[in-house]
Amino acid sequence: MKHQLLGKKIGMTQVYDGENNLVPVTVVQAGPCPVTQVKTKATDGYNAVQIAFGAQKESRMSAGEVGHLRKAGVAPHSHLHEIRLADDAKGDVAKVGDVITVEKFTAGEMVDVVGTVKGRGRSEERRVGKECASMCRSRW
Repeated sequence: MKHQLLGKKIGMTQVYDGENNLVPVTVVQAGPCPVTQVKTKATDGYNAVQIAFGAQKESRMSAGEVGHLRKAGVAPHSHLHEIRLADDAKGDVAKVGDVITVEKFTAGEMVDVVGTVKGRGRSEERRVGKECASMCRSRW
């Protein structure tokens, strides 16, 4: 199985490397991610594992989501993500209820990070104030 986790950016900081250089780093809270569903080629047409991240109050979730997570024996989580597996993946597939943590990775291993930016709309075009009144009239 591919080593994939869900995480949340906590912030930025700085650390010193071996040559005493100050290096900026991003702090990410990665995992723990419980397995909520295992999809197989026989039942679903493809192999995949669904993982969850981010504790959530049950009252903020739909009844279907709560039932899906209860069936898996997992506490309520806000994010669900599906990881596609190779068609021949058999023995290394996680079981429902297993928890995937950062311990799967080795020190110094290169990782790919994918993120989603918070949408801000078109805020750069909405200027407010007297100083931009002449420019705003021509646009709006």
